[in-house]
Amino acid sequence: MLEMQNALYIVPTPIGNREDITVRACEVLKMADVICAEDTRHSLPLLESIGVKSPKLISFHDHNEAEKADRITAIIEEGNSVALISDAGTPMVSDPGYHLVAACVQKGIKVYPLPGPCAAITALCASGMPSDRFSFEGFLPVKEKALRDKLASLVTEERTMIFYEAPRRIFDTAKILAEVFGDRRVMVARELTKTFETKYYTTCDRLGEVLNEDPNVLKGEMVIVLAPYRKKDEDETITAEAKKMMELLSGELPPKKVCSLVAKMYDLRKNELYDYLLNHTDCQ
Repeated sequence: MLEMQNALYIVPTPIGNREDITVRACEVLKMADVICAEDTRHSLPLLESIGVKSPKLISFHDHNEAEKADRITAIIEEGNSVALISDAGTPMVSDPGYHLVAACVQKGIKVYPLPGPCAAITALCASGMPSDRFSFEGFLPVKEKALRDKLASLVTEERTMIFYEAPRRIFDTAKILAEVFGDRRVMVARELTKTFETKYYTTCDRLGEVLNEDPNVLKGEMVIVLAPYRKKDEDETITAEAKKMMELLSGELPPKKVCSLVAKMYDLRKNELYDYLLNHTDCQ
């Protein structure tokens, strides 16, 4: 049986499919003395579905977390266990929790983070983009100038970029993505883990057109995964023969093995070959 500590437990909850909650998360939520929830009304059905009876809930959201951090740390210091959940996914990934965790760390209170659902990582895994290095950028600015400035500042970002976006904003964002990134590859995931999960694989300059083809596009939260910047002369050191060999081998071997073999055959750098392989759909 799980032995709860006088500590803060960071508990991820499903981003769509309720069956994605972990056994450990269920046990922590059942045994915690107090549960801090972003929206208590939203969380109650989930808690009831996993067998949490009459939970002691504290509302904990963006507008009150700073003022409630002291109250919650005091509850823990009195000998209680506290579980922190958000409406969906992992707390603090574009959700409340930072001030509370910082307060716990400052006061020497133990913090136990549980692994679990996260929309950003789920989308990245299905994107077909390089996943060895990535940057999570959260929600994009709403105002057009701020949005354009933000995206322009990331034009030369060499890591895969992940953004959250609301359905009502997606066409405005798609327009600016096209202006700033042109034919850069992009994937938009909608309704992840839910019945009508949809993923749009395209380029920034075609994103608006692709989205417009789906009559259900405005239903459900979205994650945007954008390919990293590649220097224009990066491919010049990779000969046509090496590219052809990678294309042939990639259908039979894992990417890292392909790059290792081609690097030896043509005296090239494995990292450079790996970047090239992951950024060219015809070689994946």
